[in-house]
Amino acid sequence: MSKRSGAAMAVNLNSKKPKHWSLGLLESMKDPECIVIKSKQVVVIKDKYPKAKIHYLVLPEADINSIYALDKSHIKLLEEFGEIFEEIKKDEKLPLKAGFHAVPSMQRLHMHIISTDMVSPCLKTKLHWNSFTTKFFRPYADVLEELKEKGCITKMAPELVLSFKSSELQCNQCSYKPKTMPQLKEHLLTHIKKENN
Repeated sequence: MSKRSGAAMAVNLNSKKPKHWSLGLLESMKDPECIVIKSKQVVVIKDKYPKAKIHYLVLPEADINSIYALDKSHIKLLEEFGEIFEEIKKDEKLPLKAGFHAVPSMQRLHMHIISTDMVSPCLKTKLHWNSFTTKFFRPYADVLEELKEKGCITKMAPELVLSFKSSELQCNQCSYKPKTMPQLKEHLLTHIKKENN
């Protein structure tokens, strides 16, 4: 082995390998600043890039990758997710919904609890919007029911995933169909103004 390759190897062994962004939830689960609720089985954290005024993530302590790794032994765990959702609903004034992305971008099973206003500076793209306002967002109750009936969660067909992700923009509170995200974001504020009047 040459001196050069030996030195390069030493640098590689000593330098910390950067963690992939998809593993970020695992770090947030340990960060007291992010944690909202913690039990033996479940951790609730604030989403670091909220897509609405209220946006939490419910995660298991157990290393479960996604809804597709669930089986009948996880029913009680998922029921605890639902109990936490009900608790949070009592504490928040805004309407909330809970569910899972058909194709999650982050490692570790996580359920979104998100307010329906969808007003946030972090909501920037059509993909962000469609991932919460189309059938790409699988409601909590539907996932729990499927797990109880089938003992597993069926993966969504790739062509369906693609069609939901690329759906035309439409307001989630009325029939308005904007051409662009800035138009949609401006329109969403009109719903908040109506509520406040």
